[in-house]
Amino acid sequence: MRILVTNDDGISSPGLEVLAAAARSAGHDVVVAAPATEYSGMSAALAAVTDQGRVVIDKTPQGYAVAAAPAFIVVIAVLGAFGSPPDLVLSGINPGANAGRAVLHSGTVGAALTAAARGCHAMAVSLDYLAAQGETLHWETAGRVARDLLDRAAAAPAGTALNLNVPNLPSVTSLREARLAAFGQVQIRILESGDGFVRTDFLQTGRRPDPGSDLALLAEGHATLTVVRPPSEVADQAIPHQRRPAPDNTTLE
Repeated sequence: MRILVTNDDGISSPGLEVLAAAARSAGHDVVVAAPATEYSGMSAALAAVTDQGRVVIDKTPQGYAVAAAPAFIVVIAVLGAFGSPPDLVLSGINPGANAGRAVLHSGTVGAALTAAARGCHAMAVSLDYLAAQGETLHWETAGRVARDLLDRAAAAPAGTALNLNVPNLPSVTSLREARLAAFGQVQIRILESGDGFVRTDFLQTGRRPDPGSDLALLAEGHATLTVVRPPSEVADQAIPHQRRPAPDNTTLE
């Protein structure tokens, strides 16, 4: 299987290296292409830096360093920018959980959702270091769990992506399917505002997540897996009838 490994933390992230190694150890054909610099919180933005209309791509020992956001990298990978298009896109390993409805803003998850929208299978992988004691990041734990889920990710229903969160522990023995919590681990707060400016910061919510949600299960030491999908229309919703003038001044009902 051809696998693209990307992230939103940049080409030098240790999580990227661990995820790529996990995919290679499973015998897959792996190409690494990630932002040259950090693009956290970019969701599925198609942002790129160009030089005379060209997106700059440097080959590094870690892989392709691209002056672009991860979703943009996924798009050009599907179009063949790094060789054969991928069958599966892996995004991560992100330092910090991407859980709850805050996944809307995640560059890690945004890359996976972009892949799903482009017809690829995809999985976002994150390490929940905020919920664990100590400062050691157990990248290898997340890498092992991700490796075990590669076949499942490749068999996910079309138009969906998997969102995997792994607790920051030396080993994890349980994986739970989880719904998204109603909020994320952190929230934005306004520290100061004045004439022509606002200053913000992030803080942990302090709220207890709903039982059975991804954040609650992570706090209990379980790895969590949630199936997510790119934006789609909502069927069978009543829209108020409106009359509007047509270009030829007739009336459309």
